[in-house]
Amino acid sequence: MGERKVTVAAEVGLHARPAATFVQRAKKAPMDITVTRSYGGEKVNGKSILAIMALDVRQGETVVISAEGEGSEEILDELAEIAGTP
Repeated sequence: MGERKVTVAAEVGLHARPAATFVQRAKKAPMDITVTRSYGGEKVNGKSILAIMALDVRQGETVVISAEGEGSEEILDELAEIAGTP
């Protein structure tokens, strides 16, 4: 399973427009994508805008984005770029 640890860069955190952009890209991926806070907690569906926004991730906080399957490394790189700074 591939994963990226990302510090959220957007001023609004992983909410509103950044969350929508993230989910739109994630939905195009053929594999499951999960997002969790870096310090643990619930893994949520990276293709669900409600799940992503419910994490309430703020600017400067770190998340772990995970995916498994063919092409997952490229998708993880794209999602990490959308979310913030790897």
